Order: sequence, then structure tokens, then C-alpha cells
Amino acid sequence: MLKLITFLAVSLMWAAQCHAAGFQSARLPGEGGVAIELAIWYPSASGTAMHDIGVTTQQVAIGGEVMGTSLPLIIVSHGTGGYAFSHYDTALALADAGFIVAALTHPGDNYKDQSRAVDILARPRHVTAAIDYMLREWRGRAALASDGIGIFGFSSGGFTALVNAGGIPDLARVPVHCTAHPGDFACRLLAEHVQRPIPVSSSKNLHDARIKAAVIAAPALGFTFDAAGLRNVNIPLQLWRAQDDDILPHPWYAEAVRHALPMAPEYHVVQGAGHFDFLAPCSEQLARIAPPICVSQAGFDRVAFHHSFNRKVVAFFSKALGKR
Repeated sequence: MLKLITFLAVSLMWAAQCHAAGFQSARLPGEGGVAIELAIWYPSASGTAMHDIGVTTQQVAIGGEVMGTSLPLIIVSHGTGGYAFSHYDTALALADAGFIVAALTHPGDNYKDQSRAVDILARPRHVTAAIDYMLREWRGRAALASDGIGIFGFSSGGFTALVNAGGIPDLARVPVHCTAHPGDFACRLLAEHVQRPIPVSSSKNLHDARIKAAVIAAPALGFTFDAAGLRNVNIPLQLWRAQDDDILPHPWYAEAVRHALPMAPEYHVVQGAGHFDFLAPCSEQLARIAPPICVSQAGFDRVAFHHSFNRKVVAFFSKALGKR
């Protein structure tokens, strides 16, 4: 009985501390007059409350004071058709651990607007704009460590993170790959945007050297990177692959990136997971609206996986960027 009481006391104490995060939002000027939306989480001692964020809720202190100094910054880049809250549970876990997190909604490639979904080289510029804003204009910028910046990217966001980290893709490989694999998601997406072909210009100027570590889950267009294209990616990198990813099938994506990197990443293959299991667990409302991104394979527990996933992401960034 004593052990049970102790366990419950510790659990309640942990629950009281969990998600002690402040939250703000921002809109940055974007290309063509389309704003870049940011969701920002950070450590805060201000009182939290439950707030609606569309199809789910989060317990945060809206506009709360930032707690701490020299806090690392993590930029989050979502996948095609996602938005700033696609990985909100991971953002909360990072904020709980002492990180400031800024998640983008990429203009023209989000759940409301996919008119520029194939203009994938615009995404790294959005990331750089977000870093510029957080360091120069965000009202809590005095708490940031300018030398402790990381990036988390999923799917198209994984591609984005690789480019921002110094990767140079060979996008001329895309039509060749799609001729052989027309059923791949990227190839079907290109077929839908036939009037707006994927750009093949160089991404040499898209490297943001301020980024010192990256977590990349199920990177899109992994086959466009070879050893030469990734030779300048010399930062600590954690790479994730879903074992049963039928959106970005093995071995053309995460595995291709793993083999091309100049330094071996911390590599995780998630048994029984599908592509969308890297997204935050779905609320009942979201599951009704968008079942394809919410349904996992029989026997796979997305909630349990995210407890482990978030813990490993936090541990990686804490080691790579230094616990502040």
C-alpha cells in the first residue's frame, strides 16, 4: 500500500509539472504576400489552462512569461498538408524539457492550401525566416541561445531539414524515380500538379549554418540525396523510419538518406508503424474528420509510441545542443 501511495504521489506531482508551457502565435511576412504562421511553445511558470486548437486541445499558458535563459530553439517543419500543430505533443515535451519551439505552417503546403505543395525548395526559406524572427523580433528573444538551434522535420519537413542542414538534393532524379515508381506519394502529388512542375534549381544558398542538430522522421524525396549532396551535413542527426511506411516506401527514403550521410545518424526503425504514426495522436474529432492520418495498424499503439518517441527526441536535442 505504501508503494502504491508513493507511486500515486509521484505521478500526481509529475502530472502537475507536465506541460508547464507558455504559448504564443505569430505571423511573418511571406513570399507573395502569404504569411508564415508560427506556433511557439516555451518553458513558463505562468498558470496553464486547457485551450482549443481546432481539432484537439492543449494545456498551456497563453502569453505566459518565458522562464529561463540561454534556452535552445527548435524549429518544427511539418509534412505536406500539415500545419503548425501537427507535432504539438512533441513541441510540448520539448518545452517541458527547457526548449523553445517554433513550428511553422508552410504557406502553400498545408491542410488549407496545397497550391505550392511541389515548390519544395520554398520550405527551407520559410525555416530561415522563422529563425530570423525568433532571434531578432520575438518578444522573448532575450531567453534564446543563438548558438543552440535545432530542427525537427517530418516527411516533406524532413527534406526541408536536410536542405537547411546543408544538403543539396538532385531534383532531376525525381522524374526518373517516378517513371519507375509512379505509385509513390510524391509522384502522385506531382501528377496532380502537372501545371506546376517541381523546380530543379540548386539549393546551395539554402543552408542555414545556425542549425546545429536535426531530428528527421520519414524524409520525403530521400532518393534525391547522394553522398555528394549530403557531404556538408556534419551536425548530429537523429533519423527515424516507420517499418510499414506505404507513403514513402523502403528503401528509397529514410534508408537512402542514412547511407548518404557522411556521419552515421542515430537511427530508429519503428516496428509496426506507418507513415502517419509520427504525427501527434489524434483526438476523436480529428479521427472522424481525417481517418487516413489517424488509423494505425492493428496492434500498434500510437500513444505509447509517442511517449517513447518524444522522450528520445528530447534526449537527443539535450545532448546535441546542451542542456541549458
